[in-house]
Amino acid sequence: MRIALVTGAGSGVGRYAALALINVGYCVALAGRRRETLEETVALCDNAAETLVVPTDVSDELAVKQLYASIEKQWGRLDVLFNNAGVNTAAIPLDELALDDWRRVVDTNLTGMFLCVREAFRLMKRQEPKGGRIINNGSISAHVPRPHSVAYTATKHAVTGLTKSASLDGRTHAIACGQIDIGNAATDMTARMEVGVPQANGTLAIEPTMDVRHVADAVVYMAGLPLDTNVPFITVMANEMPYMGRG
Repeated sequence: MRIALVTGAGSGVGRYAALALINVGYCVALAGRRRETLEETVALCDNAAETLVVPTDVSDELAVKQLYASIEKQWGRLDVLFNNAGVNTAAIPLDELALDDWRRVVDTNLTGMFLCVREAFRLMKRQEPKGGRIINNGSISAHVPRPHSVAYTATKHAVTGLTKSASLDGRTHAIACGQIDIGNAATDMTARMEVGVPQANGTLAIEPTMDVRHVADAVVYMAGLPLDTNVPFITVMANEMPYMGRG
């Protein structure tokens, strides 16, 4: 029996990753802000896998500790964390971004990811057999920005540093940490791409998307590797999206 935790499991990439892990036999803890959307994800399962729904605000330290306590109580261990929860702001010029909006993105995308990694380390170091795998959701924005995306881009660049540090610090504890950078997976978050999104040259352009299930397949691949093997970084993107040559 292998145990996985997926944050942001109530929609989008998190939902499809949770379903993909369930479909290959994982017991999955689903975390997110809203119980109803998490339960909608569970209702989409086509098998009788064991799941645990834990409404969680990942930016809340106590809530994250309670999430991991629930997992340990239920299963006694954690083998895989897909550290996926994230938020964004509307596209807005840097000088017009409110501090509260900046903090909201940083609190979820960076602090929330750190809290989940920290608690994963604590559990994975003390469980027997020890160790496990952490997969952080980085995004294409961990490499190159979109116009008017300073908060999201800054946090996703920081996630890369978190991944590298966790990968290094986890080595002696059989904890492998990698990152998946996703470009234009078809979810509610990317629906606006069908009508046009701002480009670096000031124009609006419709951008190609890809089936989000390809991202879920990549998460399953990374999760299934033995702990003596790691994929530090993997990029899964719509082939014709403006990433290579963006700008």
